[in-house]
Amino acid sequence: MGLLGILVGLALLMWFAYRGWSVLLLSPAAALLAALISGEPLLAHWTQTFMSGTAGFVARWFPLFLLGGIFGKLMDDSGSITSIARFLTERLGVRRTMLSVVLASAVVTYGGVSVFVAFFVLVPMTREMFKAANIPARLMPAAIGLGAFTFTMSALPGTPSTNNAIPMPYFGTTTFAAPGLGIIASIVTFIFGMWWLARAEAAARKAGEVYVEDSEMPAIDEKVREQATLSGDFDPAELSHGHRADRYPPFIFALLPLIVVIVVNFMMALVILPRIDFSFLTVAPWNLDVGGLIGVWSVLIALAAAILTLIAVNFQRLTALRESLDAGANSSVLPILTVASLVGFGAVVAAMPAFTIVRDAVLQIPGGPLASLVVAMNVLAGLTGTASGGMAIALNALGSEYMRLALEHGIDPALMHRLTVISAGTLDALPHNGTVLLLLQISKQTHADSYFDMVMTVIVSVIISLVVVLVLGSMFGSF
Repeated sequence: MGLLGILVGLALLMWFAYRGWSVLLLSPAAALLAALISGEPLLAHWTQTFMSGTAGFVARWFPLFLLGGIFGKLMDDSGSITSIARFLTERLGVRRTMLSVVLASAVVTYGGVSVFVAFFVLVPMTREMFKAANIPARLMPAAIGLGAFTFTMSALPGTPSTNNAIPMPYFGTTTFAAPGLGIIASIVTFIFGMWWLARAEAAARKAGEVYVEDSEMPAIDEKVREQATLSGDFDPAELSHGHRADRYPPFIFALLPLIVVIVVNFMMALVILPRIDFSFLTVAPWNLDVGGLIGVWSVLIALAAAILTLIAVNFQRLTALRESLDAGANSSVLPILTVASLVGFGAVVAAMPAFTIVRDAVLQIPGGPLASLVVAMNVLAGLTGTASGGMAIALNALGSEYMRLALEHGIDPALMHRLTVISAGTLDALPHNGTVLLLLQISKQTHADSYFDMVMTVIVSVIISLVVVLVLGSMFGSF
């Protein structure tokens, strides 16, 4: 009965979440249902197990969500995203429209801008490019998706994305874990995705497809907002608050905050913080595992430095600075509580006696710890429709086991980190994923018209790169 309770709770959570119900309501309800069927105490699991898991995630990751939301909002309101995207598209020109869109999407998201913020700038710009090149609009989501939420979210070393940050405390790593493998995965994903886009564009031209005018920007309804906040780190409802600059900054000023994020993150994670004596934090009253926190602290310092840089170079353009800061801060609340409530559900599931059956089955998957890790992350990300939520649930329940197995088998935790992040970024882009739904709605496209090409550029391309990294990591270890 315990295993049945876990499966029924998860199934209902997925079913209603896909239909736009708030995960803040669904997660405790599904957790209590699983406990009820398992014959476990309901109130104790709600107030202790569920809330401990939820609060633990908020306590650990709210600073990252907060700074990420502020940074994304200021990048948008200052016109920096627009400046970067226009510079790249103008330099590459209409003949290289697909490449322009992918690179513009990749640059802004690799620098730490939320994909949700980027979408509202990239979609109108992509629409202009596709109109000039006479490419059917149904290919827009596949092109933006390839640049915005594949290799820049999970593979490129140093990306400050939430996905790349979550494994750090569990494996004692930084966002630069396994940099060589991450770069190889990025190249594989990019090459396959660009090949598919070129093939799709050629097939569309051969079939006589053309761009159809439709410039009206859609309103984001509450259902899509609920789905989107489950998959991202920015509440789309806050995009309309604050004030966007009437003129955007020069390209170098727009790019500077993104450079600051990467450079400061690198210096803090690999040069400065490891050389500081934090021994006083390893004893009472702190008793901290500093090795697992250096990566997190590095990203926070990098984002804070980038925010200050952004304000300094765009102070004249940010005419409603307080409103923009408020909107950025508020944008982080619903996403982190949504993902945290999923983690709370996972904590209740992990506390069920029947979970030992699930744990043992996962850990005994043929192929060793790396294969087990890859399968676990793919399945949970696919079921929950969110890479960050799937990762957090899996690592909360099994992170210590995977770390133990890594030590036993002589596996570099950096390899575990990189495989975890790439694996979670594959099947999370199934049709019910909030990022997919939001991008389709903003682009005014449908699953029927656009999703197949998205599957090829944001799922198949990443799976291919995952296989490459798994094989190389198994043969040569982390590098």
